[in-house]
Amino acid sequence: MKLKIRFLIVPTLALMLLLFAAIVRADTVHVIQPGDSLYRISLQYGVTIDAIVQANNIVNPNLIVAGHELIIPGVDGPATGQPLPAATATPSPTTPTTLPAHAIVVEDGVLHTVQKGDSLFRLSLAYNVAIADIVAANNITNAGLIFAGQELLIPGVSGLASSLPAATTPPTSATTAPQATAAPPTLPTADPNVTNLFKNGNFEGDWYFYLYNELQVPTGWQLATDEGPNTLNPGSGGNFNRPEVRVVGKNQLPETEWAWFIPEGYKSVKVFKGGAPTSFSLFQDVYLQPGSYRMTLNFFPDIVAQYYPGGTRDFNTDPLSGEVRVIHNDGGTEWTTVTAGQPNSRVYEFNVAQAGGVRLGASFRNRFETANNGWFLDNWKLERIR
Repeated sequence: MKLKIRFLIVPTLALMLLLFAAIVRADTVHVIQPGDSLYRISLQYGVTIDAIVQANNIVNPNLIVAGHELIIPGVDGPATGQPLPAATATPSPTTPTTLPAHAIVVEDGVLHTVQKGDSLFRLSLAYNVAIADIVAANNITNAGLIFAGQELLIPGVSGLASSLPAATTPPTSATTAPQATAAPPTLPTADPNVTNLFKNGNFEGDWYFYLYNELQVPTGWQLATDEGPNTLNPGSGGNFNRPEVRVVGKNQLPETEWAWFIPEGYKSVKVFKGGAPTSFSLFQDVYLQPGSYRMTLNFFPDIVAQYYPGGTRDFNTDPLSGEVRVIHNDGGTEWTTVTAGQPNSRVYEFNVAQAGGVRLGASFRNRFETANNGWFLDNWKLERIR
């Protein structure tokens, strides 16, 4: 009897293994290349980022490593999705036609010598390489801390490296962002069923830890912090400090503050730091078709000069205590001042002439030491208007 049982088990296991192999063969294995990101891979294969994350049990969607293998679920054979446009295609390591004097071509990309005012965010824009790829290529443990003179490998760079944007831009007295000036193209009809093209634009969805437990970033978004010298004048000097980032719900705030910090829904993003200047950016890479678009960014500057017993506070009235600029690829708007202690917003309109990936979001900074340099971000929206 025992022999019969064993005889039955063996072919059953064999059949299960064959079925499992058949299932695996229905998927495609992608070897991560320098310059790859989940966003680019999802476009290449026509598979959602969430599907790739779940198939590979990825903890941090912004950190993948060149040479590792990814299962692309539901794709059998070559990529079937829309080909990547030139602006976002995974670059191959070829010699750029022109490079800054402080960058040289190496086998795996470009070796960039960090200059004063550089940050991983600015390098990512300049070389069109994901921040996570630069972090992985250089084994960086603190993405907010790079220093002048340090050499960084920028993996997979091809073509001309663009000029780095200025480290600081003088603030202006404008209160709204200017409209982009590109000529509008001939436009197809917008999808009436899609009202917000940002993934998790209302921040009501899930979140992930980025590098540190105090950096809790909403799913679909990327975060960059500046921990370099605070050279702004006027300013408190020293270095910018890394703020804490939290996705908070109404259950974590007094009900009297809900109208301030969470005007819609149940959650918002809280960014804060006491007694130190801060500078950070929150942004998302979105694949857009030709058309005209409007981005609306809502936020509450919780910039506090002094706290009192019972939770009351005096908001900082200095017009330079908080500033914001819109991110649009490697451009956007100038820095503009905000009003602490009340809801603020920025509305930015732009045109897309050719389908491709577009980086959108905002940068925030506090140049002074104060009781709290805080920001609540809620209900960001990207919509097609023509």
